[in-house]
Amino acid sequence: MLTRTEKDIIGTKQIPSAALWGIHTARAVENFPISGNKIHPELIKAYGEVKLACAQINNQLGFWEDPKKDAAIEKACFEMSQGLLSEYILVDALQGGAGTSTNMNVNEVIANRALQILAQPLGNYEVISPLDDINQNQSTNDTYPTALKIAAIRLLRELEQSVLDLQEAFQQKEKEFAHIVKIGRTQLQDAVLTTLGREMSAYAEAFNRDRWRIYKCEERLRVVNLGGTAIGTGLGAPKQFIFRVVDQLRENTNIGLARSENLIDGTQNTDVFVEVSGILKAHASNLLKISNDLRLLSSGPDAGFGEINLPEKQAGSSIMPGKVNPVIPEAVAQTAILVMGNDQIITQACSSGNLELNQFMPLVAHSLLSNLSILKNACEIFRTHCISEITANEDICKKNVENSTATVTALIPKIGYNKASEIIKLAGKLHIPIKEAAVKSNIISEKEYEELITPEAVCRLGN
Repeated sequence: MLTRTEKDIIGTKQIPSAALWGIHTARAVENFPISGNKIHPELIKAYGEVKLACAQINNQLGFWEDPKKDAAIEKACFEMSQGLLSEYILVDALQGGAGTSTNMNVNEVIANRALQILAQPLGNYEVISPLDDINQNQSTNDTYPTALKIAAIRLLRELEQSVLDLQEAFQQKEKEFAHIVKIGRTQLQDAVLTTLGREMSAYAEAFNRDRWRIYKCEERLRVVNLGGTAIGTGLGAPKQFIFRVVDQLRENTNIGLARSENLIDGTQNTDVFVEVSGILKAHASNLLKISNDLRLLSSGPDAGFGEINLPEKQAGSSIMPGKVNPVIPEAVAQTAILVMGNDQIITQACSSGNLELNQFMPLVAHSLLSNLSILKNACEIFRTHCISEITANEDICKKNVENSTATVTALIPKIGYNKASEIIKLAGKLHIPIKEAAVKSNIISEKEYEELITPEAVCRLGN
């Protein structure tokens, strides 16, 4: 294999001649064979956008006198922003150095791709340097968090749409099941009557809150520390660069980004990621609760609640013939639990920064972006492979209403507590359904009974 020699502060290293990455990437690959997880593709693309904005301002300020060089650098940055160079970002998602390895991998790939465009030999850093040119007026400490926020915003918007779609799927089931009266339960015990539609409406409303919270938390991520360089003082960058680079990035991304009023705070404190993660955890808690509810409501088919049918997606057992498990809600529940675990990781990592920098940004980035991606995927499979195909077992719901003592509560506004108790006693004594006992008692007619357990009656707010 043909190689080229590159050097850094530690020494020299042989790099494959055709590689777009360089010595800093090679050392990081050797140093951090930890998780086997690659940098999230949205973070790579966002990094390309950050580098492009920086290159444009550097060119406008006259740092590069060669228009061909500038054009090549900007083209390489743009290609990275479109995901065309992601295969060359090799470093592990978990790494030391607060993200320096990621930044250097990006710098080297952009530099070498620009050299390629100029028909220059790869590694000819006298012409285009990863540090002096691609990283000019920048630091890992301002580019990495900025790229992370852009990536998170993009994924948040996708998640918001997925949550909205899920909400609308439950709203459709609300309409579809509006006429089905069923037993409501508290502490898993029979309580009072409701409708299956109302049950679905509560799930829809929970996801409506999730959608709104996700939409609003984008505001927190729009404040970036780009231009602050190493610790937020802007050391090494001219004022015009600091004042203009975020404006350029805002124009390029079409995201309402703003430079932090306190760049030192924006560099050292990462509580915004804890806040966003908390919003995602709240959404995960709803996913976990609702997926478990659906598992309960569909339990059976012969010895469970059996009030709804979940779509049959795959055989459920290697030993029990005919068994079909609620695999989609189970997968969604596991996703929710993983998100909750990652939230704790983010909290710990953001709390563990020291003085002017949080050194654990790679862990924050990996956990946060992973949560955003898997939540979006979970919402989509929940909607398409489960919610949209749910059907109701009306006969079982009706049978439960007729047999449960909980039904008698619906009669109290008409007959009072004491007479309702008499109906329960009669049903128990004769071992007959509540409906039959109510009519047999002569306390209430069949017509009156039916009127009190209609969907309209049980859903009426107040008596």
